[in-house]
Amino acid sequence: MITAMPRIAIAVSDFDAAISTFREQMGMYVDDFSPETVPSLGAHVAMCQPTGGSNIELMAPSNPDQPLSQALQKFLDRRGEGTYAMMLEAPEPNAEAETLLEKGIKVLPLMRGAGGRDIHPSSTHGVLIRIYPDGSVTQPNNPPSAAPHFSGIQKVMIATRDASIAGEVYADRLGLDADPPDVDSQRGVLTRLIRPAQGGVIELLSPIDTTQKVASDIDSFLCSKGEGIYALVLSANDEVKEQDFHLFGTRFLIER
Repeated sequence: MITAMPRIAIAVSDFDAAISTFREQMGMYVDDFSPETVPSLGAHVAMCQPTGGSNIELMAPSNPDQPLSQALQKFLDRRGEGTYAMMLEAPEPNAEAETLLEKGIKVLPLMRGAGGRDIHPSSTHGVLIRIYPDGSVTQPNNPPSAAPHFSGIQKVMIATRDASIAGEVYADRLGLDADPPDVDSQRGVLTRLIRPAQGGVIELLSPIDTTQKVASDIDSFLCSKGEGIYALVLSANDEVKEQDFHLFGTRFLIER
């Protein structure tokens, strides 16, 4: 059983610049795990841990001899910086992986040194998913932050060609709670909300009326990049004026 969506990983080329941006410009508490992860995984890893929603995980290659570093470098070479993976949790990741295999989900063999099992993006409409054990990262109760203040990820928007079909994967095969499909005429999309028990929600979207801006933007994303994570939605206080911006190849939207 999937119990949480604790974080979304972003692959970056300049790890120090990414940490500085999220700490100083976004005002987020950032915990740098690199002293542990570089020797063990061959990759820099840091966790942005604001209050509420899901965390933002920053990842960068370090040791080209290690599988995680190789995977990150391959991603950066092919697609550039951007959202890399959705992290989920389950009590027993390997047992969960076997269950998902029986349901027709393409689960990959355990990567050397990894603490979780990967689901191939071909099974989840363009999203690499990694399943970790429950409580894989400790969340601070009151993480320090500086103005401007942003929340954690409230919503992960996934662009799909058919949100109804994608919803069957996330609801029926992954076993996540889900709302029925809904036509949002104002945005011109078919949408379905997927609700992990903890962390932010997942919104599957497919364009149905491209005269509307959101549908047009998602259609352009699908044409240029294919299915996958389209944007991360945060909430913010009134000091934050921008509603839509890009950082390290990732689109952020602000909802109040």
